[in-house]
Amino acid sequence: MPLQRALLCAEHNEGRSTNLLSGKWSYTLCGRCSWENHAGLWRWAHEEGCFQRVKQSELFDRWKSLQMCKWAMNISEANQFKSTLSRCCNAPSFLFTTQKNTPLGTKLKYEVDTSGIYHINQEIFRMFPKDMPYYRSQFKKCAVVGNGGILKNSRCGREINSADFVFRCNLPPISEKYTMDVGVKTDVVTVNPSIITERFHKLEKWRRPFYRVLQVYENASVLLPAFYNTRNTDVSIRVKYVLDDFESPQAVYYFHPQYLVNVSRYWLSLGVRAKRISTGLILATAALELCEEVHLFGFWAFPMNPSGLYITHHYYDNVKPRPGFHAMPSEIFNFLHLHSRGILRVHTGTCSCC
Repeated sequence: MPLQRALLCAEHNEGRSTNLLSGKWSYTLCGRCSWENHAGLWRWAHEEGCFQRVKQSELFDRWKSLQMCKWAMNISEANQFKSTLSRCCNAPSFLFTTQKNTPLGTKLKYEVDTSGIYHINQEIFRMFPKDMPYYRSQFKKCAVVGNGGILKNSRCGREINSADFVFRCNLPPISEKYTMDVGVKTDVVTVNPSIITERFHKLEKWRRPFYRVLQVYENASVLLPAFYNTRNTDVSIRVKYVLDDFESPQAVYYFHPQYLVNVSRYWLSLGVRAKRISTGLILATAALELCEEVHLFGFWAFPMNPSGLYITHHYYDNVKPRPGFHAMPSEIFNFLHLHSRGILRVHTGTCSCC
């Protein structure tokens, strides 16, 4: 069977002879030993080519079995993983472009258009914060909220709102229609420049409608990939001008392009092969450095939930992504692997908060 080959691949990596297909795990002892047994099951996600051969139904069964144990953070595993991210990526220093990491006169290379250079002049330099506004493990509990249909009818809104810091992706709707499932609290919200171009006509005329949309997130900081490619820069800078013109207290930050390069390289080394990794993966990676405990909501890569019921692509619509751009199944496999190790928690069911 395909799953057997994948699991044998994991067994070879771990130097074990244990039959992971036997199902003879102790679900009554949901402590460290049990978690380690389950963690071994997911390590095959990092073996090149193994996860593609896993049947979806088998994956769902294993994931449901894993959830029979109450999740608990593994502090030693989490700290080790944070140290790895600190060496490769260092979000507390390089998540945003700042005056400290990008001095006046810097010739800043774009993430994708590597031949392109943006000369940091006085005008753009003044837009940067002096230093990163967040530091390592600053927040006790963080929620990174994706937009997956897995959130619909989850009743996770209260649990999301209870987090100390909440990240959201790409201006998602959080109106009263959705709040029971997705909450309202937002501390950082990303904006894809394509949204500004398509929905708000590059902010050449639709400035006030854009400003009103951002007010839904109250004082949340706005984060954009201004230096992803040359097309993104002008429209991203325009966001700052619009908020200044309307005297909004919301801060505007720009991803540092080298941080995005480093994060992409790191996940590529773990098997995430995509034209571009998702914004959700970038935010989750940053959260693992900025927060003590990270919870993921709305992250799923399949047309059915773990119980086999069909779900929409997003919690607010069923518009499919451009094929081949992201590698969502691979990203989800990595998240589930981190969950099994107690590094972060993935929520895919109904929440019962607080």
